Amino acid sequence: MAFVVADRVKVTSTTTGTGAYTLGSASTGFQDFSAIGDGNTTYYTTTDGTDWEVGIGTFTSSGTTLNRDAILSSSNSGNAVSWGAGSKDVFVTYPSSRSAFGGASSGIITNSNTLSEDFTFLANYNGFSVGPITIESGVDVTLLGSNSWFILSTTPPGTGNVATVGKAIAMSIVFG
Repeated sequence: MAFVVADRVKVTSTTTGTGAYTLGSASTGFQDFSAIGDGNTTYYTTTDGTDWEVGIGTFTSSGTTLNRDAILSSSNSGNAVSWGAGSKDVFVTYPSSRSAFGGASSGIITNSNTLSEDFTFLANYNGFSVGPITIESGVDVTLLGSNSWFILSTTPPGTGNVATVGKAIAMSIVFG
């Protein structure tokens, strides 16, 4: 299905062990995981107030479960937490390891993007890529200003141009 992130999704769970979460009702002021949609995948966090787990899970409306597809980080050294008895909060999140942020015109490129048209990083903004991106043939990437930098990993290498206008602090191009 699809990967979905929704606002204000938070429920309780009394799941124990390391299996799929059986999801309870929505916390006051929040919506339940039906906002994600049956069969869709999302980022989630679970915590009992002491232990925690951040991962990727698939929601199933029949049985109201969230499968633990991948653990991104946790209080158990990055492994699935084996939950004991008691209530936990399970909520949709946006993990820092998967995020990119900045001003609207900062020129951020996030994971798995393709540059299919000329792209300019504006003056006095930082630009970066997270993971591999593809620059299509003939596409030009330009850095402007004194605070611009650009880290690029292309797969396969593009044949476009990377030009610096003004002074770039650092520029690194890694062809994968």
